[in-house]
Amino acid sequence: MKVIVVFASMSGNTEEMADAVAEGIRGQGAEAVLKDVFDTNASELTDYDAVLLGAYTWGDGDLPDEYLDFYDEMDDVDLSGKPSAAFGSADSSYPEFGKAVNLLEEKLLSCGAVLAAEGLKVELNPSELEKEACRELGRRVAAAAAGVSG
Repeated sequence: MKVIVVFASMSGNTEEMADAVAEGIRGQGAEAVLKDVFDTNASELTDYDAVLLGAYTWGDGDLPDEYLDFYDEMDDVDLSGKPSAAFGSADSSYPEFGKAVNLLEEKLLSCGAVLAAEGLKVELNPSELEKEACRELGRRVAAAAAGVSG
């Protein structure tokens, strides 16, 4: 079983989250494939048993610029029944805390994916406790994928 984790990270916070998510996936016996959004095409998502998308929230609640093309490409991707989830770092000093996570969840749902877990938002860089929450997110999505494919 293969699970893709696509992420965008400027300061390294969301990348740290993605690494912890991947640890959780591997802990379930699945293969975790981490890809920077720059190195990924949305059409690749169909090659995996489950999908996790991670992005930091930019400005007043926007997706980062590097995610925009990928996000638009997802309109042509059928993820029907695929377990998925979204995660990302955010800054509570802005009015829309972690809105990029919500945008990614909405896009996953519009592509037919099934949310296997609630989106995970972390204030700036993840603490050890928050990294454990990331690992749990990875475990939950991988377990959901095992249930679908098994």
